[in-house]
Amino acid sequence: MVQPAPPKNRILAGLPASDLERLLPQLEPVELQHGQILYMPGEVMKFVYFPEQSMVSLISATASGVYVETGIVGFEGMAGVSAVLGVDESPYQALVQYPDSALRMRVDHLREEFKLGGVLHANLLRYIQTLLLQTSQIAACNRLHSLSERLARWLLMSQDRCRTNDLPFTHEFLSLMLGTRRPGVTEAAIILQAEGSIQYRRGHIKITDREVLEDHSCECYPVIKKEFDLLIASETPGSSVPAF
Repeated sequence: MVQPAPPKNRILAGLPASDLERLLPQLEPVELQHGQILYMPGEVMKFVYFPEQSMVSLISATASGVYVETGIVGFEGMAGVSAVLGVDESPYQALVQYPDSALRMRVDHLREEFKLGGVLHANLLRYIQTLLLQTSQIAACNRLHSLSERLARWLLMSQDRCRTNDLPFTHEFLSLMLGTRRPGVTEAAIILQAEGSIQYRRGHIKITDREVLEDHSCECYPVIKKEFDLLIASETPGSSVPAF
């Protein structure tokens, strides 16, 4: 009998074989599409999503209609984490940035499993801590640092999760993620390209020198990256953290 390939999502990959075997019938493989909205604010969450290669932005909106990204979910985490805290309605918009595979599970099934305690319970709580740090650090970053520093930080975070140097993001999309106007993103991208850290054209950004990009980024990125690396290590003991 051919054994199924282990999941690429680190929360699931870190489960004991017996736990994973019990969960597999409840995990549905799905392909997430670029621009797909998984949740809208106030929408009842029916499923949670464990990205494998895809990446999801958590977006908050003001009453005046201004949108800004407050968090990113990739292979290290789960979209819909509020559900394990007993929250039925999504507090944010969850938007697919980078299309690829994910595993989804019904919220009621996840809650039943969460109540059992065990490794999944521990992994999810550890992930919630990481996500809280990430969202608070991004909020501080958006208030305190220059747009080019914020763009560098955002590209590094995206590369960590997409695990590719080629990122299919338009300036319009980046302006939404960073809560600024498109001309500002263009100016910031020009600065990074002049330093040699990226190459960009319409709808596409290539990271050409990660070290230079890290040097340009603000101190928020190392704080977030350190927590990200600790999370990966705790979810999959003995595994190596992806490095660029």
